[in-house]
Amino acid sequence: MSRVFCLFFVLLGLAVGAQALAQQDYPSRPIRLITPAAQGGTTDLLARVFGARLAEVFKQQVVVDNRASASGVIAGELTANAPPDGYTLLLAYHQHTINAALNPNLPYHPVTSFTPITQLTSAALMLVVNPATPVRNLEEFLSWTRNYAGPLNYGSAGNGSGGHLAGELYKLMTGVKAEHIPYKGSGPAMMDLVAGQYHYNFAGIQGAQTLVRSGKLRALAVTAPRRLAALPDLPAVAEMLPGFEVVGWYGVIGPANLPGPIVTRLHEELVKVLNQPEVRERIVADGSEPIGSTPGEFRQFMLADLAKWAKVVKQSGAKLD
Repeated sequence: MSRVFCLFFVLLGLAVGAQALAQQDYPSRPIRLITPAAQGGTTDLLARVFGARLAEVFKQQVVVDNRASASGVIAGELTANAPPDGYTLLLAYHQHTINAALNPNLPYHPVTSFTPITQLTSAALMLVVNPATPVRNLEEFLSWTRNYAGPLNYGSAGNGSGGHLAGELYKLMTGVKAEHIPYKGSGPAMMDLVAGQYHYNFAGIQGAQTLVRSGKLRALAVTAPRRLAALPDLPAVAEMLPGFEVVGWYGVIGPANLPGPIVTRLHEELVKVLNQPEVRERIVADGSEPIGSTPGEFRQFMLADLAKWAKVVKQSGAKLD
């Protein structure tokens, strides 16, 4: 064997050894947790809860980097283009796959351009109506919307939001004719529903519950595949409309090709945080359910979510603003 080949294999061995050592020592510097939301919202708060607890375990700072623009596309692109070394992570949420269903020209693929680590939470939406609406339960709502004679409208937090696509899925599965009214956020949408400006909304549970408890809105169902432990008296839409399921989710992903040992370490520590009683209680109080899936399970979940919403978007013609 020539000296050149010998030198090549020596250098290769040193490189592999250095990489293995770097993975073994992970993390040895601060971690950047990119968050596709502004400070103060649910997404930001969740990032800071997990970031603070990971920092305690890793003995390294976890810096929450808020990138609220473009419905999370900028945050996704930054993560996809980062080095696959475990020092740049993304707190992704359901808009991550919805964006790809609505925009085929994204600068990345929502699954293959990333390394899934774990799904943290799952959160249903709540079907709500104004109390003046002549329906008191899910069965009456199905009959009422199917037979409504005049113009029927549903509102959402905006084009491309979970509530928008839930409304389109409901139309596709029931044949109901209803017009979508997009708002600039869930707050204005809720206030107009309280004022009776439109007929129904598939809203985030946390925001809707306050208005339901005060009697300003009436809750009819949740969009999870089954009833929620926190709301056992509220049926799932799927009980009368089999297959209807709309869940929001949060999870942690990194750039594609993250080394296996780093993925394993991150997954283990994230699940440990998720299983802390105070963290689980906080998640459940917000109307969500803790998940803690494996990287493989999370990958399959995101692929299925993308395929589902791509089909709904194609059939309904839903578009972004």
